[in-house]
Amino acid sequence: MPGDIAFDDGLSFFGANLTIAVLNGTVPQWRLDDMATRILAAWYYVGRDNNTVDINFSSWTEDTFSYEHYFSGKGYGLVNEHVDTRGEHGALIRDIGARSTVLLKNVRNTLPLSGKEKLTTVFGEDAGDNPLGPNGCADRGCDSGTLGMAWGSGSANFPYLVTPESAIQQEIVSHYGAFESITDNSALAEIGPLANRVANAGGVCIAFANADSGEGFIQVDGNYGDRNNLTFWQGAEAMLANVTANCNNTVLVIHSTGPVEIGQYKNNPNITAILWAGVPGEQSGNSIADVLYGRVNPGAKLPFTLADTREDYGTDILYTPNQPVPQTNFEEGIFIDYRAFDRKNITPVYEFGFGLSYTNFSMSNLQITKINAGNYSSTTGYTAPAPKYGNITNNTAAHVFPANFTRVPLYVYPWLNSTNLTESYGWTDYGDNSFVPEGALDGSPQKRLPASGAPGGNPELWDVLYRVTCQVTNIGKVAGEEVPQLYLSLGGPYDAQKILRGFERLSIQPNQTTTASFDIMRRDLSNWDTVSQNWVISNYTKTVYVGNSSRNLHLSGVLH
Repeated sequence: MPGDIAFDDGLSFFGANLTIAVLNGTVPQWRLDDMATRILAAWYYVGRDNNTVDINFSSWTEDTFSYEHYFSGKGYGLVNEHVDTRGEHGALIRDIGARSTVLLKNVRNTLPLSGKEKLTTVFGEDAGDNPLGPNGCADRGCDSGTLGMAWGSGSANFPYLVTPESAIQQEIVSHYGAFESITDNSALAEIGPLANRVANAGGVCIAFANADSGEGFIQVDGNYGDRNNLTFWQGAEAMLANVTANCNNTVLVIHSTGPVEIGQYKNNPNITAILWAGVPGEQSGNSIADVLYGRVNPGAKLPFTLADTREDYGTDILYTPNQPVPQTNFEEGIFIDYRAFDRKNITPVYEFGFGLSYTNFSMSNLQITKINAGNYSSTTGYTAPAPKYGNITNNTAAHVFPANFTRVPLYVYPWLNSTNLTESYGWTDYGDNSFVPEGALDGSPQKRLPASGAPGGNPELWDVLYRVTCQVTNIGKVAGEEVPQLYLSLGGPYDAQKILRGFERLSIQPNQTTTASFDIMRRDLSNWDTVSQNWVISNYTKTVYVGNSSRNLHLSGVLH
């Protein structure tokens, strides 16, 4: 590990090159031992030494019988047993999809819908099926039909995909209501008249729009991985213009992998509700129906800021590679998303952490309790020497491919082709150690860094210094979930105005009051000091804020 330099080229920076590096001294044996230990530790941790489970599927093909080494065409046999491990996880996916939906706008309590509207219509390609099927595009590398999953090598095949159109239709026809849909965004001549008919009937128009993204080895409509813009895809803007021009009760549902420009839709009086539903997976339609019809009261919050323009965000992406291994300087530092908006005093369309509910909440009685955790002690002393497990022989012949060994083409092996290290695997710099960083070969005890001491750093960074509590009351008429959020101002001239340092999702019944509690740790209050190479708490005033979004902070107090 790791593997190829380029996909399936059979070449590697590791493999035999790592063997050569250890043999010629440019990588010490103790470093190789450390690499192996980290892999084997996980193997032991999950009990593979006592409980071996055969591999029952191939990542490269869905065929039951195929080649074990797929790209080499070697080792034909049973590669996929098609073991169904899902159980009832669809119910969990449905719940997560609904409870992660963010309610952004809800004029005059448009939502939840009753299901008994005179006429319910669904508009938009994002509501319907991919004509090629839910898995019709390899690695989900297209944006056709409803967006349930982004594209890339991390994608999976849908066992099924419940579309919003089918779920909402089932909702209505289950009690013999009236339902129609148009899932062709180019059918503008038909969309306007139907939307107008809905308005005249006193019904509801539910319009769906999306924006996709994925991994850069696939391009969709000229978008290589990242999106080229923050607008809707599939021609949804023209569809929305036709629907909203004719229907004065339009509910907009957004499926997107990130921010989109929706200022014009927030300000459109004919759009009475907006839901951001992310990328919800196989239960997409059922999840959004649960929210639309009130079986789930939305309680989620935006994980990013929605702005008027792309320029408002204060930074940008790298649209095309600027060299073989793309490089960019992150000149914005920590000032991304809400921190950049605060710094530049830009009003967002919807701020980070924003999200409405079908009920209302109040927050009160902020209490700050100081915890006597003691002072911070920098780590001192020296590490143990680098351990070495056994001895690797310097006999190069011992590391040549075994006799009569049959190689699998394109497979990366650790063995050498020859006892001549300069010829064995393409290395021409044998004996030249100029590329080895200073100290890289030194396995002697090293001085401990002040902020070190354990995985994650000095354990005292996790000491709780303050406990903050407040009361959250459901002042509405239905049960709901609120997410109080704790932000801190560290007070320095180079600090963000505020940074999120805690949140808690609370389920609260009507007229019930619940306590939200946040622990503030030493690391939450610290800045990194480049001179001392340590975490320090500056002398600037520290202020704590609690609210239900980054711009709606009801309570505040100073940490003494």
